[in-house]
Amino acid sequence: MSFDISKMRNIGISAHIDSGKTTLSERILFYCDKIHAIHEVRGKDGVGAVMDNMELERERGITIQSASTQVKWKDYTVNVIDTPGHVDFTVEVERSLRVLDGAILVLCSVGGVQSQSITVDRQLKRYHVPRIAFVNKCDRTGANPFKVRMQLREKLGLNAYMMEIPIGLEDKLEGVVDLITMKAIYFEGDNGTELRYAEIPAHLQADATKYREELLDAASMFDDELMEAMLEGKETQEMIERAIRKGTLSEQFVGVFLGSAYKNKGIQPLLDGVIKYLPNPTEVKNIALDLDNNEAPVELKADEKLPCVALGFKLEDGQYGQLTYVRVYQGCLKKGDELLNTRARKKFKVGRLVRMNSSSMEDINEGSPGDIVALFGIDCASGDTFCHPSLNYAMTSMYVPDPVISLAITPKDKKSADQMAKALNRFTKEDPTFQSYVDPESNQTIIKGMGELHLEVYIERMRREYKCEVETGMPQVAYRETITQHADFNYTHKKQTGGSGQYGRVAGFLEPLEGKDYEFVDAIKGGAIPNEFIPSCDKGFRASMTKGALIGFPIVGIKATINDGQSHPVDSSDIAFQQAAIGGFREAYLKAKPVILEPIMKVSIEGPTEFQGNIFAVINQRRGIIISSTEDGNFSRVDAEVPLSEMFGFSTVLRSLTQGKAEFSMEFEKYGKVPMSVAETLIKEYEEKRKKNQ
Repeated sequence: MSFDISKMRNIGISAHIDSGKTTLSERILFYCDKIHAIHEVRGKDGVGAVMDNMELERERGITIQSASTQVKWKDYTVNVIDTPGHVDFTVEVERSLRVLDGAILVLCSVGGVQSQSITVDRQLKRYHVPRIAFVNKCDRTGANPFKVRMQLREKLGLNAYMMEIPIGLEDKLEGVVDLITMKAIYFEGDNGTELRYAEIPAHLQADATKYREELLDAASMFDDELMEAMLEGKETQEMIERAIRKGTLSEQFVGVFLGSAYKNKGIQPLLDGVIKYLPNPTEVKNIALDLDNNEAPVELKADEKLPCVALGFKLEDGQYGQLTYVRVYQGCLKKGDELLNTRARKKFKVGRLVRMNSSSMEDINEGSPGDIVALFGIDCASGDTFCHPSLNYAMTSMYVPDPVISLAITPKDKKSADQMAKALNRFTKEDPTFQSYVDPESNQTIIKGMGELHLEVYIERMRREYKCEVETGMPQVAYRETITQHADFNYTHKKQTGGSGQYGRVAGFLEPLEGKDYEFVDAIKGGAIPNEFIPSCDKGFRASMTKGALIGFPIVGIKATINDGQSHPVDSSDIAFQQAAIGGFREAYLKAKPVILEPIMKVSIEGPTEFQGNIFAVINQRRGIIISSTEDGNFSRVDAEVPLSEMFGFSTVLRSLTQGKAEFSMEFEKYGKVPMSVAETLIKEYEEKRKKNQ
């Protein structure tokens, strides 16, 4: 099979919510003869977009999971991945970008660069993905592609130039002028399938010349030959395209295309742009780490003769069992091959190999380098590397942000409880940003995710896919207790029952300890407590620390020293000294002025500078301390320390204060002392709870 890899493109479509990504991918499928009828995303005809194949997606008109499909354009093979726009599904975007070679950044011609466009662009830069821009919705009232181009420069710092200019705007959008060939392109026939090339309308001649000059000046920076030819006025189409390609691949140039996906205008030139300017798999540097050689970086080559290396970037539990999406980086992935999962150190055989077209699939026998295919029935996690048994490589894993919000869930009945366990098991495997655990202290099942919408979608999916009804409650904060001063104890444990009794006396002191949870010091002289009973004292102290006397949470930061004691030749035993230590600990603990500690989170908020005042105010309201604030152009970042108990519902508040433009991340920093007023409330609640349970 002679497969020309230079004629392959792996591209993603990424953008802000509602910029028209899914509509655009629908049109791409249509023009590449993949589908033969066009349906709308929020379809009145009840069909909905092909790429949104989840029921929930069709209802809400949003993309939740990235879908993949393969199309043919001219004689090129293009793998298209449609990605979600919502901040809560960031990981879907991350995992898609990890395996893409190029991207189309879609922008709305009215909204321009929005908050999520900024996030997506940051992600593209993180993975060094070359991109072209597509200004969509040029048929809407207030459309201004030139303004959007300026925003690409100012807000995203991209070197963006017009590749086309519109013929008419808003409801008068007729076609586009191609600035390289200097031809007008009109989209005619049913659904814009017939392209008519004509001369540029006279009133646009001056604009076209101006923007063409700008484009050529920028492109000539990447190619000396073009620069020389321009001086002589002999530049050719080929030279210009070659220079733009160089600039795009080095991430120093972004070509701006425009049109309206909904009105079927401008899609074909965009597809041509994908082929002309975005990289093929051989032009992208992919690095794996050699685990047998101290994780030395190895560059992978898109060569079918080399041993196979592939990355499982996404898991899906479909109607046919677990499906693993795989990007082949090196060698061929053939049916019946033996591969090694380098993380789990397990070998497996490739059974069924399929190519996905959103939710439908076709069986294939092999995947060539650069291909995106799917495997059935493999036990693995998201981000695992599969390689030929002779290699032991791991692809650098993708960046997974830590979940920022948690929620307690309880199943309504026994049947739901079984289903809930199944659902949680599947979701946590599919989505690395969704986590669940049982809190040992409150015995609640806690789920954690990237935002309230994210958890909402998963609870909804539990209901639909698993018929599992759950109740959601307030999440619980994990408090701790500690002491603030030195306190002595001298405790005797005596118990007389029939036969031998129990006797042990322990004396010593407790004091606060920095940086560690617990330390035990044996300062016994002259065998006051026999050596065999010393570990028993340590055991007793450790047992005392599992539950504090103030609010019943674990105790931390204590140094316990024993310096005296007494034993009985008959009645002393392991259990007697454990009990003596527990009694001694309780006696000293209340004297040592105990306090409650709460988790303090390190919170970073990023957003436009105009909202900086609002961000400061919201931190101060929540007992937060601002550590630093930095401004970068019209973007600012605020770092603060805020108690976790004050962070519930924060994402919603922040979004409403900043028009949805700010985003935050938080991670655990340290435990800090709870203010008196809060402590009193917590102790009171704990007392009431205890009375209830008695």
